[in-house]
Amino acid sequence: MQIMITHGRLARTRVLQLAPWQLAFLVLLLAAAMLALSGAIYHFIFLKAARDGWPVVSQLVKLVVKDEFAQRDRFMRENLDAMAQRVGEMQAKLIHLEAVGERVSGLAGLKPEEIKPASDTQPAKPGEATGPGGQGGPFIPSGRPSLTELNRAIDWLDEFSAQRADVFTMIEARLFEEQMKSLMVPNTKPVEGHTSSGFGFRSDPFSGRSALHTGLDFPAPTGSPIMAAAGGVVVRAEAHPQYGNMIDLDHGNGLVTRYAHASRLLAQQGDLVKRGQVIAHVGSTGRSTGPHLHFEVLMGGVHQDPAKFLTNDAPAATAVAERPSRGRNSRVARSVAAVGIDATPAAP
Repeated sequence: MQIMITHGRLARTRVLQLAPWQLAFLVLLLAAAMLALSGAIYHFIFLKAARDGWPVVSQLVKLVVKDEFAQRDRFMRENLDAMAQRVGEMQAKLIHLEAVGERVSGLAGLKPEEIKPASDTQPAKPGEATGPGGQGGPFIPSGRPSLTELNRAIDWLDEFSAQRADVFTMIEARLFEEQMKSLMVPNTKPVEGHTSSGFGFRSDPFSGRSALHTGLDFPAPTGSPIMAAAGGVVVRAEAHPQYGNMIDLDHGNGLVTRYAHASRLLAQQGDLVKRGQVIAHVGSTGRSTGPHLHFEVLMGGVHQDPAKFLTNDAPAATAVAERPSRGRNSRVARSVAAVGIDATPAAP
């Protein structure tokens, strides 16, 4: 493409040679300049005229952009209404969550004063009076809310949710603490099966005289697994003249369980064991008449009835413990040999 430029006075002609790609680039550059110019005119003249109310131009601009402003206004109103509804629903859910948190905290053993914020007050709801007198309920704006009201509501939601998160963190910590305590309570049978002799006075299987039996007896074949009734630390794992091969587990707070007459000890002193872990095998070592486990529970060095801890076995064990001893010594010795109970006196 050629463009000829002629100047009248000098009668000289200039010829410009444009390749196709140069022509296309020139057209695009011209179009971009037109768009930029029109945008600048629209922004700096027409919109300014509409805002400042120029006498003639503002009327023309309002006629041109009237529909556009109406659409924008309608869109904003619809969005504000939708946001207000969502904020109201979220606040109602948080109020419900607060009630649930208070109930759960009560079940977890937390006192009301322990879950109150440091300021001892709840964040004021948007539009709620902060003076004396109780007020409450979720904030659901009536009519069409303003953007300022929505911002206040969102700020309240943020602060309130942060407080609820802290409360549930405390509840989680307390429940975990209670769970750890339950894991340290010996309420699991150390040997599968029934008990043959309970806690209390009975006829001694060797002397025939009345004596205190300080634990529960679990008859089982030699080599049967003995499991820890709860998690704890092995404080004794040794042979004893009367208890035979025995293990003592310390569960904390002065609570100790004892496992006696084992044929083999698997845990050693200082070991940390968990509930249900096999720590020994059933035997008949020490002062015993047959293979069985003698199980004791001591609190502060004082023997307790293990049946009170082993809830699943409590009725049977209690019944055995309360059964009166009758008959001659030979009859007692035969029954003892049949079921395999021990004649272990009180612990040293």
